[in-house]
Amino acid sequence: MCRNIRVLHNFEPPATSDEVQAAALQYVRKVGGAAKPSAANQAAYDKAVAAVAAATQELLDSLVTTAPPKDREVEAEKAKARSAERYGR
Repeated sequence: MCRNIRVLHNFEPPATSDEVQAAALQYVRKVGGAAKPSAANQAAYDKAVAAVAAATQELLDSLVTTAPPKDREVEAEKAKARSAERYGR
């Protein structure tokens, strides 16, 4: 359920609002225990997602580093290689 939660800091280009929103949604779903909330809980989920996304964006905007930004494509290739080694593909 949390597969969309990825490291979003120090990438070039920076994380998009869609990526922040996706991570917030996955976090709220995990904490709330439901991938699809009931109609009675939908408003609470929506409010929580908005709050988590805002806090996440504030965090990303506040973080500083001296490390050079990582390239998304290079990191994706590294992840694929780790996966292939782990699962023998």
